[in-house]
Amino acid sequence: MVSAPALAQSTDQSDDGQTTQRLGGVTVTDTVIDEQGYKIDKADSPKYTAPLLDTPKTVIVLPAQVIRESGSTTFVEALRTVPGITFGAGEGGNPQGDRPFIRGYDAQGSTYLDGIRSVGGQSREIFAIDQIEVVKGGDSTMGGRGSAGGSLNLVSKMPHLGTDALADLSYGTDDYKRATLDANYQIGEMAAVRLNGMWHDADVAKRDAVKYNRWGVSPSFALGLGTATRAFLNYYHLESDDLPDSGIPFERAGNANQVNTVGDLHIGPAEVVNGQKVARSNFYGLKDRDFRTTNIDEALFRFEHDLSDTLRVRTTAKYANVRQAYILTQPDDSQGNVANGLVWRRVNSRWSDVDSMVGQMDLAGSFHTGGLKHSFSVGAEASWEQSKRGNFSVTTNVAGAGQTCAPLNIATYNCTSLFNPNSNDPWVNLTADGSARTPIVKSPIATIVTATNYALYAFDTITITDQLLLNLGLRYDWYDTDATTMATATTLSRKDDYLNWQAGLVFKPVPNGSLYLSYAKSTTPPGSDLGEGALSGLAPGRNESAFLPEDLKAEETNSYEIGTKWEFFDAALALNLALFRTETTNARTTGPTGLPEFVGERRIDGVEVGFNGKPLPFWSIFGGYTYMDSKVKNAGVGNINNGKPFPNTPKHSFTAWTTFDIADRFQIGGGAIYNSKQYGSFGAVVLDDGSNGTITRSIPGYWRFDATAAVDITENVALRVNVQNLTNKKYYDRTYTTHFVTMAPGRSAFATLSLKY
Repeated sequence: MVSAPALAQSTDQSDDGQTTQRLGGVTVTDTVIDEQGYKIDKADSPKYTAPLLDTPKTVIVLPAQVIRESGSTTFVEALRTVPGITFGAGEGGNPQGDRPFIRGYDAQGSTYLDGIRSVGGQSREIFAIDQIEVVKGGDSTMGGRGSAGGSLNLVSKMPHLGTDALADLSYGTDDYKRATLDANYQIGEMAAVRLNGMWHDADVAKRDAVKYNRWGVSPSFALGLGTATRAFLNYYHLESDDLPDSGIPFERAGNANQVNTVGDLHIGPAEVVNGQKVARSNFYGLKDRDFRTTNIDEALFRFEHDLSDTLRVRTTAKYANVRQAYILTQPDDSQGNVANGLVWRRVNSRWSDVDSMVGQMDLAGSFHTGGLKHSFSVGAEASWEQSKRGNFSVTTNVAGAGQTCAPLNIATYNCTSLFNPNSNDPWVNLTADGSARTPIVKSPIATIVTATNYALYAFDTITITDQLLLNLGLRYDWYDTDATTMATATTLSRKDDYLNWQAGLVFKPVPNGSLYLSYAKSTTPPGSDLGEGALSGLAPGRNESAFLPEDLKAEETNSYEIGTKWEFFDAALALNLALFRTETTNARTTGPTGLPEFVGERRIDGVEVGFNGKPLPFWSIFGGYTYMDSKVKNAGVGNINNGKPFPNTPKHSFTAWTTFDIADRFQIGGGAIYNSKQYGSFGAVVLDDGSNGTITRSIPGYWRFDATAAVDITENVALRVNVQNLTNKKYYDRTYTTHFVTMAPGRSAFATLSLKY
């Protein structure tokens, strides 16, 4: 069951006759260009007991208008407009899909949909999403396990009073085709139905062979709108069938263009090898073998009742099933093939079937005690989650040729040219000895991971005076995990009980400004991702069967933040500044014996600046800057990572999206994104002179620019053109440790015709 404010509705009419409906704080106007605005004052969840201005932590709400204007179609594309968020790549053990990093911490298991944890490897669409809420800093008090660097919450589009419809038809370069529909129909005086639908089919600019095809539908129904008792029913279905991007390999020791300075071997993507350039479009996979399919079904029921003007109860229940299957060619160079102009087509395969059921109950409101005002929220949550997974039988190591590009591996197309790969190679799956053809077979269930969780939580914003507020939060979780290896019929079990809390003090020198300091504690227990991510896991195959589950430890993270928030121009523009520190102890590392150790210490210090809203009536801006100084304080005795920065964590990150409205009909705008150098991993190497050195794998920093222009042709018809990566910048947007990097799309353009009723 999902939490959301009541959809109280009011109607205003401006001097020019334009009608505006206000639905739960979201403004919807009758033009195509102007929607709800860039500035949103309150998060969706009732766990937030104060407006964002008076909330003592960094919370960024990415509104539908920015998502729409920037031409974003996925979760990843939308979040590129938020500074301080980067993405990592998946492979076989860590599933393909969304893998965001917030303030240097993996948030793959800390993504929520309507306040409910979204589990299972997947790439999320945003056709049925109204806004995305980004919390920076430890957030386990809000959502439970994990959330060391922050969390992400996607808010679904729900029915509202009134009848309207919006259809978007898009066509562009690289065979880009997309259609979406958002239709809301009022039934009687207090009920409504809403239907969101999407179909998408496109190639990727400057990348050979890669293709993404998906469709989705999300019907919903609401009863009791505008009354004290409301009920919502929402269903979401998404299917995709993609030829995924295998990226390009990192270089390896021995490539002629590497730089060896002061004992370090600096390795980047294989762009130039032995004097020959590697084309940005090169695709090392196989069209007839590689695939990725997903199938997502989610059903949600929410009931809300206003007990009084100051007290509301809400109950939410949700069931979700996420299925994924893929065979992905990883352009690996574990054995130095790239130095010889060759790439081994390593196979990563996986199938997973993840079920989850969650129930929540929340009571929120306000009261006074002894001259103090309390804005509070208390609640309880119960959840059950289960992940079943396996792989596919694919043979790439023919007749013991190993991972090298030996003649037999070249002859069977398990290796290809670094410079001229052929995705149409007639590869076939052979038996291990290479003597006969054999079909690719989906394996039976290899592992099952089941988790149950029960939690109680409470939040309170205490108004001590008009200038001084105290924000408190407390959550206690009972978390139970079982991981079973089917082949050996062995089960690892562990129970964790943990308390997380947060506290913040807010001083308001004037009504439109606040200064605050805050602390938050987060806990990441073993098994927190059900084996569906790269976080510490209680999962067979991760060397944990060699010792007792009680020897595992939960990672603990402490987040400190001091900052200020201000609103200007009659609250049309919001600015914020924060200084933060996040420290983790008991971090999982790999010891010299190959077994996990829980001795790690990590720390990140940083500064964040944010802005959103309208400095002028015709000018909208959204974005910010984040500085992150990360350091692995301890990864175990003699570990090469000691003193090194976090992976996937640029020191400097900047984003800006802005638009200008002209003559009430036209709009122009654009965006800029900057991320400085990001590290993939560090490793030990013996240099040519026999001394010990460090391999540093990284991707360079980059600037990217986007542009848009739109016109309202009539009151009900509009046209928008988006150009993404305007300068056709060649850059990399994801890394996976030692193996490969993902090439970002080149320049693309598409036009969208919007029809509104």
